[in-house]
Amino acid sequence: MAATGVPILVLKEGTQRTYGREALRANILAARVLAELLKTSLGPRGLDKMLVDAFGDITVTNDGATIVKEMEVQHPAAKLLVEVAKAQDAEVGDGTTSVVILAGSLLEKAEKMLDENIHPTTIIEGYTKALKKSLEILEEIATPVNVDDDAVLRRIVETTLASKYVGSGAEKEKIVKMVIDAIRTVAEKRPDGGYDVDLDYIKIEKKKGGSLLDSQLVRGVVLDKEVVHPAMPKRVENAKILVLDAPLEVQKPELTAKIRVTDLEKLEQFLEEETRLLKEMVDKIAATGANVVITQKGIDEVAQHFLAKKGIMAIRRVKRSDIEKVAKATGAKIVTSLRDLKPEYLGEAELVEERRVGEDKMVFIEGAKNPRSVTILLRGANDMLLDEAERNIKDALHALRNIMREPKIVGGGGATEVELAVRLRDYARTVGGKEQLAIEAYADALEVIPTVLAESAGMDSLETLLNLRSLHSQGFKYAGVNVIEGKVEKDMTSINVYEPILVKKQVIKSASEAAISLLKIDDVIAAAPPKKKEKKGKGGEGGEDFEF
Repeated sequence: MAATGVPILVLKEGTQRTYGREALRANILAARVLAELLKTSLGPRGLDKMLVDAFGDITVTNDGATIVKEMEVQHPAAKLLVEVAKAQDAEVGDGTTSVVILAGSLLEKAEKMLDENIHPTTIIEGYTKALKKSLEILEEIATPVNVDDDAVLRRIVETTLASKYVGSGAEKEKIVKMVIDAIRTVAEKRPDGGYDVDLDYIKIEKKKGGSLLDSQLVRGVVLDKEVVHPAMPKRVENAKILVLDAPLEVQKPELTAKIRVTDLEKLEQFLEEETRLLKEMVDKIAATGANVVITQKGIDEVAQHFLAKKGIMAIRRVKRSDIEKVAKATGAKIVTSLRDLKPEYLGEAELVEERRVGEDKMVFIEGAKNPRSVTILLRGANDMLLDEAERNIKDALHALRNIMREPKIVGGGGATEVELAVRLRDYARTVGGKEQLAIEAYADALEVIPTVLAESAGMDSLETLLNLRSLHSQGFKYAGVNVIEGKVEKDMTSINVYEPILVKKQVIKSASEAAISLLKIDDVIAAAPPKKKEKKGKGGEGGEDFEF
């Protein structure tokens, strides 16, 4: 109210505002609910979620990133955690469930401190110091590995796939082998001993039918397309490939135009001119020595006929991402206009062939100029299975990329989190003051990971945690939860359960930063949703406008 007694509206009508502790508590609650929801899907004994979208399409998965992407989250604080999980997935491709659970746990501990009247700024300071110290400890406890040894890579993939759908039997064996071969093909050694791995060189193509055991690794690119004309060759050796981002069609005018033909001869002339233009296009392509044409756009039927006469194989309407992969693999330059066509723009491959896969035909480009291009061709009984297998393989590829980027490992099964917690508690005593409480709370929050793993294995979580603390204080830095056998293991690396240090670093950084950014918020101002108008009744019968 103003001094005159006239109300002053600062915010738009309908705007909702929560501030102070109330806003903070609402945000923490939303984040905790999301973390609770994901908890049960952590680890090899984690359970799956069935997500049904607005169209009734079903996704069954225990992949954290997929769950948060498919869920339609409404609360802004929960949305922030969803973004964190997506960023984690984009950066390292693993640890998405862990990051949300850890952020939720950090906020839960912060809430208890807020109840004890500790200021959010103090909590933030403590959490920031704990994060910095955690990253230092991670470097200390990590073990360097030799990534030139296939056995090391195999263990990494097996740990990643342990909680996934394809985590057992002959199918797992097939996928482990394909993933390692693919990574070995695309990896480039750096002078410092590590490797650069560009996952853009690995294409995953899915085709329904058969089983996962029928999947194969193709050294080249596979296109889910068929040759456009039956008279064209189905197999071309020593291929010279033209990659086009232009149609092999006569361009229609921008404006809608009508052509009135009064004479039959003129109509024939018109059609002949169209044919001549298309023949010129094909002649120009043939003159460069190209014997395979792959285009993102369409190819006119007349152009198809001329290409077939010249013995040129053509594939049309190929996705942009596939066009780029073909160009990368074959060393071709994507041509956007036939006017610019030069022989040096062509790509090369030993073989381009159309093959039958299941019920459909696909085009295989093998022996490409750039040997670092590979395609994993996945087979499976249904789309749901294929989608989940693709997600699993992407996780495994990311895990290998991470270990090859930074060849260091830490123990899995909650071992790293307990070691960090034990060491952080010692560090907290050296800090003192209220920040000590925040660092200790950070240590407690880290222990949520082994606790959830123990619960999912049907173990007593409290007893397991006390056991682990005891072992870690005795110097067993890799003691963790053996989820498969439901017991505490003194050294997780002895049963081949470990994780790349890069993933752990990213989980801790992302979760801490998400918790800190939510703790900084003390005011939530939400604009009123736009008003919707209902359309008038059918046929205008007594229809009225409704606002709601």
